[in-house]
Amino acid sequence: MLGMSLEKVVFGFFVLLAATLNFGFFIGDLSDPALHSVYELFAALVVSLIATVLKFGDRTQLGAVHLATSLVADLQLIAAAVVWAYATQVSHAGLDAEALATVVSLSGGALLANLVSVVLLVIETVSFHRR
Repeated sequence: MLGMSLEKVVFGFFVLLAATLNFGFFIGDLSDPALHSVYELFAALVVSLIATVLKFGDRTQLGAVHLATSLVADLQLIAAAVVWAYATQVSHAGLDAEALATVVSLSGGALLANLVSVVLLVIETVSFHRR
């Protein structure tokens, strides 16, 4: 790992893992609960929160945008988890097609924020090599 910063590797790892876990949960028929695992949603949320914590140290403008994208993804995933928990633990209807569609749609918003974060990471990496 000549010339590589372990901090940048860990940061990039969690940014990409958050995006891929979220994508894995998001993809599939909106109304089929078998295609959207609660464990994958939980993993996406936990990894997203870890990525957010890692972004707190960066005091640059790009770092601020990275943090903003993470906070958006966190809020969307937390909302998705709350809807899932309400549907499965409180609602008499259970995790019906409407509740699942809401959960998946919220994770889609988080996925968009994750993709913006990945694009920022790529831009940051490319601009670093040009210096």
